[in-house]
Amino acid sequence: MSGDTEVRRLELGNLASVRAFAAAWTGSLDILINNAGIMMVPEGRTVDGFELHFGTNHLGHFALTNLLLPHVTDRVVTVSSHLHAAGRLDLQDLRWESRRYRPGQAYSDSKLANILFTLELERRLATAGSSVRALAVHPGMTRTNLFSHATGVQATLINVLARLALQDPDLGARSTLFAATADIPGGSFVQPGGFAHMRGSPEIATPSRGAQDAAMARTLWDLSARLTGIA
Repeated sequence: MSGDTEVRRLELGNLASVRAFAAAWTGSLDILINNAGIMMVPEGRTVDGFELHFGTNHLGHFALTNLLLPHVTDRVVTVSSHLHAAGRLDLQDLRWESRRYRPGQAYSDSKLANILFTLELERRLATAGSSVRALAVHPGMTRTNLFSHATGVQATLINVLARLALQDPDLGARSTLFAATADIPGGSFVQPGGFAHMRGSPEIATPSRGAQDAAMARTLWDLSARLTGIA
């Protein structure tokens, strides 16, 4: 397959960079895929002072999507993870200032936020009568450098999985491509249908009960709008 590719600078952990990227965009945008992410990194802060996972994986995508939404003509796909089911968002302590920092939990929390955001975006688009759809994806487990910060037991487990179950990046892209191109309903959650949802052909699945909490999704949306200054 051939086509034109253009690369532009965008730092999701820096809201000024997100605003500059969106402001420079002109013309229509068929599909927006929110694919960037960090996983289990040491405790740190974004340029704007947010916990790294939440600030990059959620707030950066929240801001980018809302700023680009007037250009989007078809759909917004946000990449989450099956680990969203382990998310336990503490909206009173998103910066992890009163809790012992746990990178694995911070990652899961951000992935839960991805699905809450997607489902609330879909509700708002439908209420507005928009034809744009919002979908979420778990791509499965793929051999990339996303796991480079894992240590201890997590690193050992990932090394075992890498030998037994992890898929190559071209296969790992299938669920995202399916969500981006298939004629499926807005609000769908797509994941691999194979072994432990780590690999295999894409299928529409049901996210965790917590991810379907509409009240939590509305609260997270309003809080994200205040934190980013983007309604």
